[in-house]
Amino acid sequence: MPEKSSASTELHREAAAEQGPVKAAIVTVSDTRTPETDKNAVYLREQLASDGNSVTAYRIIKDEPDQVEAVLDEMAETDARVILFNGGTGIAPRDTTFDVLSRKLEKTLPGFGELFRVFSYNQVGAAAILSRATAGVYRGKVVISTPGSSAAVQLAWEKLVGPELQHLAWEVGR
Repeated sequence: MPEKSSASTELHREAAAEQGPVKAAIVTVSDTRTPETDKNAVYLREQLASDGNSVTAYRIIKDEPDQVEAVLDEMAETDARVILFNGGTGIAPRDTTFDVLSRKLEKTLPGFGELFRVFSYNQVGAAAILSRATAGVYRGKVVISTPGSSAAVQLAWEKLVGPELQHLAWEVGR
């Protein structure tokens, strides 16, 4: 987290902390992962639990537009306040997560993708331009979508999602 933050940001974070634990949903978009091989879900569960938050829904789906759309609608009906997608954000023909989410998001958070690619550049160099990481709001839920690599999920969590999880959940619900 940066050394400086505004007084209003700090007040918002304090108010968010008073709301208690955040309920989250995890969606892994992959043609090959199974619950036994989904390292990203294990990592995200551990990170959420370490801060007292919880996972209230979890799915692995194929990278098919109809499945991405259906699971987004399904997760929007749960009690999760944040939906964490991983996978399907590249430019290969099978990568459709971004395409579906970009059509469905009611509000976007362009800064998420911008900052993710800056941080990613420090890890993978110019290949960061291949990422279509995105975030926004859909039906009162924060939706965050990252690449499916374990390094990308960890980077997004440590630099962006983890530090602002409560704040994000609070903002969308106030």
